Amino acid sequence: MRDDPRSPGDPADTDTDHPGESPPRREFKARGSTVVRCEACNLPALNCLCPYRVRASCGIQVWLLTHPLEQYKPTNTGRLIRDVLPDTRVFTWYRTLPDTELLALLDDPRYAPFVVFPDDQPGYAERVVDVERVAERREAGRIPVLILLDGTWRQARKIFRRSDYLARLPVLPLVTERQTRYRLRKSASADHLSTAEVAAELLRQAGEEQAADYLDDYFEVFNESYAASRRYIKLTETSPAMQRLLAARQG
Repeated sequence: MRDDPRSPGDPADTDTDHPGESPPRREFKARGSTVVRCEACNLPALNCLCPYRVRASCGIQVWLLTHPLEQYKPTNTGRLIRDVLPDTRVFTWYRTLPDTELLALLDDPRYAPFVVFPDDQPGYAERVVDVERVAERREAGRIPVLILLDGTWRQARKIFRRSDYLARLPVLPLVTERQTRYRLRKSASADHLSTAEVAAELLRQAGEEQAADYLDDYFEVFNESYAASRRYIKLTETSPAMQRLLAARQG
């Protein structure tokens, strides 16, 4: 989402506005294209994430609108949401050619979509709502949807400003005292949460505590496993988050 900072050494945030333009793969290679990875979770096989994958039932859906430059980053946390919440949808953002499936879903009366974005930018104050609106939509028989703009802050702002189909949606900002636990990219501020952290926090505020707990634990294990693999260390002890996820799988 907007809160995933660009890592040192990442290429410049150049425009990739057209689906015919393949996103650069340089950032993926810079993170170790020769590393043996699990085909299922894309983590280094040394500390595979798959044993801790838990699916959660949830009355709220998450749709990721992902910048093309974010797709190939193995440190991307948006994919963790899809692992935990099976109804998650992922769409690639292109300015000149919106995803037709996404446009159709936005017009589907079964869903009540909210675009997650800060409320401190100019020009859309009348669209800002609080998390209670999510509960209201559910009580009205609709499925609330959190649309997360998956990329750096610069990329997310570009998606928000240049996507006309988002302009009619209510804007749901995240209001929290939480600070990031993301250790795989350098953040400009501890207040800048990763995409998975934003999703977990909003789910918790909206009453989906089990889904939020599973996602939080899965994110923590991702953090631990990836960081250890970067140092070529095999994790031999199970952390509290690992223990909780293993127990949930057995249950």
